[in-house]
Amino acid sequence: MQMDDTLVLDVRPQDEFEQGHLPGALNIPLDVLESRLGELPPGRHIVAYCRGQYCVLSAEAVQALRAGGYDARRFEAGFDGWQKAGLKIEAASS
Repeated sequence: MQMDDTLVLDVRPQDEFEQGHLPGALNIPLDVLESRLGELPPGRHIVAYCRGQYCVLSAEAVQALRAGGYDARRFEAGFDGWQKAGLKIEAASS
């Protein structure tokens, strides 16, 4: 999902992303995020999310993103909160 200059980043493992994610989200799992920071467009606001409000993956991602010079925030409700709100999700095609 990209709104204006915002990029939505899913930092969950790839298999979870493929089962369902926020529309238009980019998946870069936390364990490879630091090595892939160069793939992210400079100057974009990044909103990172993971499973839900108690998942720390997105909090750790925000720290790494900020250390890399990115403007980053955490979507605290995460995928679970998005889904519970009845909002549209995408899944990988079979």
